[in-house]
Amino acid sequence: MKTSHVIVALLLAVGAWLVYDHADELSPSTTDAPVALEGVVDVVAARPSVPGYDRDCGRGHGCVFGPAWSDDVDAPGGHNGCDTRNDILRRDLHDVVIKSGTPGCVVLTGSLADPYTGDELAFDRTRDAAGVQIDHVFPLAAAWDHGAAAWDSERRRRFANDPLNLLATTGSVNQSKGDSTPGQWMPGHERCRYARAYVAVAGRYGLTVSRGDAVALSEALDGC
Repeated sequence: MKTSHVIVALLLAVGAWLVYDHADELSPSTTDAPVALEGVVDVVAARPSVPGYDRDCGRGHGCVFGPAWSDDVDAPGGHNGCDTRNDILRRDLHDVVIKSGTPGCVVLTGSLADPYTGDELAFDRTRDAAGVQIDHVFPLAAAWDHGAAAWDSERRRRFANDPLNLLATTGSVNQSKGDSTPGQWMPGHERCRYARAYVAVAGRYGLTVSRGDAVALSEALDGC
């Protein structure tokens, strides 16, 4: 498949999706979304290797993307006194029980329908907090290589805490996915959701994708 064809397929699929499926999370408005995304998803031959990324520098997101998980302005509710991890747990889990004494924030228990496998998992913070983890759909390491290295620290912090790029999933799946991009890893379940989110994040932040990732994403979107 030619690179230009891949770009067109991505833009058409994502543009159509923005109109009816995720417009509340993205700007511009639903009527402008397909036009505004023209030319935004740039395909490069291969993933570059940009020095300077260190996930192990400190805790969580490390130095370059700030600490995990901030009470970020882009989180649901914005500066609501809850960290982003708990915001996403409340969004993605059902039958949620909140810890008493917190401002409606800390998720004690709940159930997750894993978007990547379709499996149902019971979450219990006191027994196995790492059983459910928050995945960066567009991995931080890949984002660094595809444009984030040139951002300022505030933009990187916002990216690492942007709900558009975050999904709750089982810990084992998150660890298996790691920093893999679509050409290396695809979920066995809800590939449309994953591919749409990946391209939407690239569009929002002006990140490039490699040719191999673009082909994988286009193939996934063809099945939507």
